Amino acid sequence: MLLQRSCLIIALLACLLFSFSSPGQAQQAYGHYFPETGHNVIGEFWSFYQGAPDAALIFGDPLTEQFPAPDGSGILYQYFERARLELDPTLPAGQQVQSSPLGKLLYLPGLDGVNIGTPGACRVFPNGLGVCYDFLSFYDLHGGSSRFGSPISAFEFQTDGRIIQHFEKARFEYYPELGAGNTVQLADLGRLYFSAHEDLSRLNAAPPYNNLPQLQNTVTSLRLSAFVHKAVTRPDDTQAVYVIVQDQALRPVEGASGSLTLHFPSGQDIVFPLTTDAGGIALLPDLVFSAQPSGSLVTIDIHMTYLGVSADAAASFRIWR
Repeated sequence: MLLQRSCLIIALLACLLFSFSSPGQAQQAYGHYFPETGHNVIGEFWSFYQGAPDAALIFGDPLTEQFPAPDGSGILYQYFERARLELDPTLPAGQQVQSSPLGKLLYLPGLDGVNIGTPGACRVFPNGLGVCYDFLSFYDLHGGSSRFGSPISAFEFQTDGRIIQHFEKARFEYYPELGAGNTVQLADLGRLYFSAHEDLSRLNAAPPYNNLPQLQNTVTSLRLSAFVHKAVTRPDDTQAVYVIVQDQALRPVEGASGSLTLHFPSGQDIVFPLTTDAGGIALLPDLVFSAQPSGSLVTIDIHMTYLGVSADAAASFRIWR
């Protein structure tokens, strides 16, 4: 079992190192250039975009590059035809990118509304508003509350007779003339909000991301992996710990620094400094310990930082006879 575990770790490290030497693969995961609008979606924004079912339908094409929010909060914005994505680096990994509530920001009550609650055809939300018929089918099919938020209006009728309904992050519009499967369309809220509140010069096209070294070299988040050489050790033994640091594009981060803390069952904590090499790897070799109780668990916490961006990881191993 020990041999199998050691071989697995070595194989995984080899795969990671191989991926470091394949910049074409990393760039493909890192971003995409949209010739339709002349803009790039890169890094965490691209990961979020790819993770959304029917992203082209829900978000549309990018209207801008990513840029810092004007309020100096450290949040990054990127506008799309039907949405604005925002990245907050202070949030936990995997939750840093969200859709802005443009539906709420643009909503101006005033149109005549009809709130329907037909059983079986509608779902009534906690605020008392119902989502019904084709609107409800579209809502459920394309992500529900996580994608669109809750309804903030009843069915409303525009001056041309078009039926619409407002949500926190979207506006649904009803086009029966387009036929089954296409009757519900999303308004271009990203374009509307951008035109009203942002610098229009940001609409200017940009070169493809692989021609933008300043973007390629920007680290917006860290991805940490930590492995022990032996999953199980003797009470008197040695251990090695591998820490791998990558950026949002899964490229190695050289010069990331931090610490590794071993928590022994006796309550003793030992802290070691770490710095990554050109492969993004920091190695703690030949860790020596003795007289550890059989059956106990040694836990490991790792904290790494690079240019103000931080991340954490954990690992452990078992003491046995």
